[in-house]
Amino acid sequence: MTTPDPFTDASSKSLQRGGTPTFASRFDQRLHYSMYVPRDLDLSKPAPLVVVQHGTARTALRYRDALRPFADANGVIVLAPMFPAGIIDPYDLHNYKFIEYQGIRFDHALLSMIEEVAERYNVDTEKFYLHGFSGGGQFAHRFFYLHPERLAAVSIGAPGRITELDDSKQWWLGTKGWEEKFGRAIDMEAIRSTPVHMVVGGDDTATAEINNPGDSNWMAGVELTGKTRIDRLRTLHANYIAHGITATLDVIPGVGHNGTLVLPAVERFFAAQIAAKAHL
Repeated sequence: MTTPDPFTDASSKSLQRGGTPTFASRFDQRLHYSMYVPRDLDLSKPAPLVVVQHGTARTALRYRDALRPFADANGVIVLAPMFPAGIIDPYDLHNYKFIEYQGIRFDHALLSMIEEVAERYNVDTEKFYLHGFSGGGQFAHRFFYLHPERLAAVSIGAPGRITELDDSKQWWLGTKGWEEKFGRAIDMEAIRSTPVHMVVGGDDTATAEINNPGDSNWMAGVELTGKTRIDRLRTLHANYIAHGITATLDVIPGVGHNGTLVLPAVERFFAAQIAAKAHL
């Protein structure tokens, strides 16, 4: 008895479009991902890929589903990685935010997931669009430093802790020791050529989770980057501008720490980038 091809078998074909099941990553089966593929998407040409990285609460499917209308309207595939809490340390919540944790390289995990997606769909993987909010915003801007050449654009949403491009500050407040830690230098030319978006709610002023001395995600000096997520994103924005990086900063009035409510600004930014790339 032969095993049916999962990509052509009639019983599973419908699950290759719309919201897909959650798949275990071949890179590390503790990690997972799901996709949204528009049902009428023309795959005769490579489709743009939008990656949306969840925050601490791991609401990956919520973000994926919120982006369905955007994906339908813009002809893109959405990839939603899922990096569970409690890997190795059952109480850990922060693993992926700092790229490397207990030997796991979460940047490599994401790139592996993208390779898997490319095996199933005709998708543009040379350069993709990356957005993350809160913990996802932490991951997004650190991934940006490591792999700017892979990003068509990056959107950094309300990170509670930032890494400035500053070799006088120790990782992860800055980039001192970066090459020794990650095995590659920061390519400032590629970073400067990548469109950057930053977004935070205008009422995102709660500080209990981000001003927590003694916790595993605290480092002395964090307090100098600002009291709120708004302050810290403004600090990161100023750091980018000082390095010649063009970055758009959106502060959304009346919105607190809510990743879904800032998505319209992200969608506008990505839609403009996708349209511009289509006309090249």
